[in-house]
Amino acid sequence: MEFRGVMGGFYRISEWIMRLSVINVLWAICSIPFFLAALPMFVPGSGEGDIYFAFLLMGVLAPFTLFPATAAMFSVARKWVTGDGDVPLFKTFFRGYKSNYVQAMLGGLVYLLFGAILVANFKYYGNQEGLFGLLRFLVLSISIMLIISMFHFFSILTHLHMKIWQIIKNSVLITIGSPIRSLSMIILNGVILYVSFVKFTFLIPFFMGSLIAVVSFWHFNQIFGKLQDKQQALLAKDEADGETDELAEHESALASEVQKRDELPEYTSRSDEDKRDNK
Repeated sequence: MEFRGVMGGFYRISEWIMRLSVINVLWAICSIPFFLAALPMFVPGSGEGDIYFAFLLMGVLAPFTLFPATAAMFSVARKWVTGDGDVPLFKTFFRGYKSNYVQAMLGGLVYLLFGAILVANFKYYGNQEGLFGLLRFLVLSISIMLIISMFHFFSILTHLHMKIWQIIKNSVLITIGSPIRSLSMIILNGVILYVSFVKFTFLIPFFMGSLIAVVSFWHFNQIFGKLQDKQQALLAKDEADGETDELAEHESALASEVQKRDELPEYTSRSDEDKRDNK
């Protein structure tokens, strides 16, 4: 039975609320060790040592829990953004969790290493004066770029078939090559985090993660579409003058030479299974 009019609108809204909340709860469940490690930071009377230990434990657990769970959440968000709203939630989530676990874990270890280096440098230069003291702002800028690239990392991981170092490299290149979209994404994600932690904390277990995944992948999808258009313009330019820009070449490679995961045989068969399940 298909509802129309006002009832149809309410039905579609409630359906999307259910989808977002289900995926967010699955993400939280798969990340339980990470969130449990964060509890000491919210216990009254916790000392500075307890907070440092909590951050350390969260960093150790994140690559093995939070990153794979986030990759699985992005797998579902990818389906929604690309037009497959009726995808089976549990099957798509856990399939994405299983298929992307190793690369998500390795990516988490790499980002954890880079993050630790940046934190150490920020603390060091923060205690300096003069020119060296100003370097902390450079470290802060690089840290923001790293955070933005991490969101692109999950989008590329779930959307394209690439090796881990290619994913990380292209995540950084997209961040540099598309600054407006990247800044828009991080600002919207920041708003979601602020509202979730400060205004409406009930969003954290039910909507925060899934909303961030949808916003992030939507921005990546817009960037990827423009890269495909730019690839056509680049090919036309090459034919005309034979000169290319290095960053443009990397973007063109990302748009044309990488095979989408759903186009691979194992993913094609899975897509067919999903379609049969929806019938």
